[in-house]
Amino acid sequence: MPDQDIYERFEFRTIRLEEAEEAAEIERVCFPPNEACSKEMMLERAAKAPELFLVAIDKHTGKMAGFLNGLSTDEYSFRDEFFTDANLHNPNGRNIMLLGLDVIPEYRKQGLARELMYQYLRRERENGRRMILLTCSQSKVKMYKKMGFRDEGIADSTWGGSQWHEMSCVINFHPL
Repeated sequence: MPDQDIYERFEFRTIRLEEAEEAAEIERVCFPPNEACSKEMMLERAAKAPELFLVAIDKHTGKMAGFLNGLSTDEYSFRDEFFTDANLHNPNGRNIMLLGLDVIPEYRKQGLARELMYQYLRRERENGRRMILLTCSQSKVKMYKKMGFRDEGIADSTWGGSQWHEMSCVINFHPL
């Protein structure tokens, strides 16, 4: 799907608090139960850091097709507590721990995940963020590399009882 078609079909914006339950349902569909963010945690993230969500709304149906969400911090390593404690969010943090990239099945393989990520990276670079970190399964490493992320190897995170790769993307380079 050419990018122009994506912009004609989807509205990209920050989440609205009343959409947090819809985001939690999408998370439930996209991730296994041991990895998915709980409804309560999604509501807390949307309340504490709505500016770090980017949602794609289908203009024809009004339905959320997918979203990204994260927390900002000055930390440089991903740890499991970012998934469970929205109080770790530092609004002035230079880095973002990306907690989820979710696209519901009917909208996959159309370039939506890539466009969500690119828009998120551009927006956060403009907001002065330095780096975005995420964890992913081995099967997703190639996808994130295509989006500009670097594989940092096996993560310290063992969220959901799994082994993850930590991926990073420097979006603003500031020499020391």
